[in-house]
Amino acid sequence: MIVKLVVQVKLLPTPDQAAALQATLRACNEAATWASEVAFSRDVKRNFALRELVYGEVKQRWGLGAQAAQHVIKKTCDAYAVLKANLRAGNLGRPDSKRYRKATAEPVAFRPDGAQPYDDRMLSWRLPERRVSIWTVSGRMKDVAFTASPEQLARLTLHRKGESDLLHRDGMWFLNATCEVPEGELNTSPDGFLGVDLGIVNIATTSDGEVMAGRELNRVRVRERGLRTKLQKKNTPSGKRRLKKRRRMEARRAKDINHKIAKHLVAEAERTGRGIALEDLG
Repeated sequence: MIVKLVVQVKLLPTPDQAAALQATLRACNEAATWASEVAFSRDVKRNFALRELVYGEVKQRWGLGAQAAQHVIKKTCDAYAVLKANLRAGNLGRPDSKRYRKATAEPVAFRPDGAQPYDDRMLSWRLPERRVSIWTVSGRMKDVAFTASPEQLARLTLHRKGESDLLHRDGMWFLNATCEVPEGELNTSPDGFLGVDLGIVNIATTSDGEVMAGRELNRVRVRERGLRTKLQKKNTPSGKRRLKKRRRMEARRAKDINHKIAKHLVAEAERTGRGIALEDLG
């Protein structure tokens, strides 16, 4: 069985390279927003049908290559597919709710620095040198540096397959590369089970008596809540930027702590040859 994982590497572009990447994201997202308006007004939200309507204009008007134009159109259709799934699942409220009506009353719009997919024709990797060659609206840039850990490089070398996404966040550039990793053999005859009870005060408590407390995470949340209150009262552009940055920092910290706890539980179960039973410890 194959498991799809994402490896994120940080790009280290020169100022000229960063300007070309920025112009590329801006052009692709402007084109996607225009294609979305056409899809909404004509009620054409399938990839090949929409391509017949907008492909030539997207290439000519924004100077995109053939592959980039196709990815822009596919990204637009995927956005409408996600919207439709959220509406069906009730994630945007009932049909008569304000949030539901707002989501369906106007075309999907894309942020100027929204992520853009790249395939192997638009992006090639030189992993030993930690360089990539990437298409931009200013031409192909063949020597963009990136940084990655030895573990990331090994995974990219062995398992990278499929598209990668170019992202710009908090002034930094990233590539999210898809890797298809074979899943390890499953132990179908575990020697008992490690019971895990999940909570808030204690994130996890095992049947072996081990307690993984959430005190550190909760302390951070209380401190961040106070800082957010102060920044919200200021109501300035710089305050709003700091709010956004701190919110992401807090989310990354919580994700990191939860990930470490999950890895510890899996490693303990694997070491003792047991399965894992969650919540219903009976």
